[in-house]
Amino acid sequence: MRVSTDTGRRILLGCILIGVCSPVWARFQPVSCKNAFTEEQEIAEGGKVAALVYSQMPVLPDSAPVSQYVRQLGGRLANYAPGYKWPYSFHVVAAEDINAFALPGGSIFVNLGTIQAAETEAQLAGVMAHEISHVVMRHSTCNLTKQQKYGTFAGLGQLGAAILLGNGALGSAVSQGIGIGAGLGFLKMSRDYEKQADLLGAGILYDAGYDPRGLPQFFESIQAKYGAGGAQFLSDHPNPGNRTEYVNAEIATLPPRTGAKVTSPEFARVHELAIKEKTYTAKDVQAGVWRQTGHYAAAVGGPAQVISAPAVVQAGGSVRLSRSALGIDAPMAVYQGRRFSINYPASWQKGEGKDGGVAFVPPNGAGEAGMSYGVLIDTVRPQNGVPDEASLARATAALVQQLSQQNAGLQQVGQMTSLRLGGQAANAVELRGRSPVVEGGSALAERDWLVTVARPDGDLTYMVFVSPEADFAILKPLYSAMAQSFHTQ
Repeated sequence: MRVSTDTGRRILLGCILIGVCSPVWARFQPVSCKNAFTEEQEIAEGGKVAALVYSQMPVLPDSAPVSQYVRQLGGRLANYAPGYKWPYSFHVVAAEDINAFALPGGSIFVNLGTIQAAETEAQLAGVMAHEISHVVMRHSTCNLTKQQKYGTFAGLGQLGAAILLGNGALGSAVSQGIGIGAGLGFLKMSRDYEKQADLLGAGILYDAGYDPRGLPQFFESIQAKYGAGGAQFLSDHPNPGNRTEYVNAEIATLPPRTGAKVTSPEFARVHELAIKEKTYTAKDVQAGVWRQTGHYAAAVGGPAQVISAPAVVQAGGSVRLSRSALGIDAPMAVYQGRRFSINYPASWQKGEGKDGGVAFVPPNGAGEAGMSYGVLIDTVRPQNGVPDEASLARATAALVQQLSQQNAGLQQVGQMTSLRLGGQAANAVELRGRSPVVEGGSALAERDWLVTVARPDGDLTYMVFVSPEADFAILKPLYSAMAQSFHTQ
């Protein structure tokens, strides 16, 4: 139950007068949301994502002084986090963007740019308390649950993530969550979730002994310096509106206290160290220019070491394949799914999703870095179904738009075309983005062929054929033959 500030004061006055009751203060309480994941599943999935963060981002080793400070500060705050006791861990990314993100299960990453931008320890603690609050209220997996419920094409990322940890081509849940060549995906919070994290974060700050005003002060500081859309943190953590006002109103409901901690000599020392640390732009992080420096960790708790691109390619399979390795001339096999059938090269690997989706990839065509070659297939129901060709075109356009939003740099190439597959109306459109395949230290361009098919029951089946752009012409006849063999059931 919430009580107003005036009500709280009247209750306190009554307690003082009669001396038999304790004061009751208004406090924002964690809000639960519908979640299809158990705590154990959430921790396990978060661990997989954390492993990818280390393989694709310059994470300072835990032994670095800045990391030690952030870990100690995070641990102090986590002691006051309500609810389930998640295995919180705190890490620092050598990225210049002012940003921070929390993974499912409690791993929290803070960019050096954020530490550099904070003016006091309370401000930095406010950012971290905000991220802890997202973990407490399980916002990332609630987002995934919501996407599954409403059929917003979320199955694409989840299906690909089941194939050797990634789909890469169109931004698996893994890569979406950390902004590696993609949007924030399931970690991109709604304004309502942002407000909840602000309010709970202010309470965690207060309980940990900090001045809770550090949280709104940080937002005010970076907005004044960079403008409403000038810092990555502000775009990834959208302002719900009147942020300063509602956080200050929440703070006013907390019991008055003197001596709240604002900053410390330790923060000043670490802030100076952070200013001197090398940081990378988002483009440099993506290009992997940090890999050979020997300054960054390859695993949670690991020491600084050289992280070579070839090692990542071998682990993730993100290497350009030869024509023979693609299996273009291999005999075809028939896949009989729950709701469709399709022919695919018999030499390719098959991965099935629990909801009826499937992915086909040639050997070494997918891995930790994502899918480099192959096809993803799944079926969803758009909001109003797909009863005719006009609604099919709208659903296809909506899917293209969502994929473009979730994957930075992914754009439509050319016009949408109409065709018929297995007697059903279909649309096709080509997309161009960035491939997980790296040559010469740079990611290759990727060409994707999106095919959507209207089902007799009003559902929509979509197929995404993936290839580095340099190999697309070689694979296009095979992809066309696969699409022509598709039949709904």
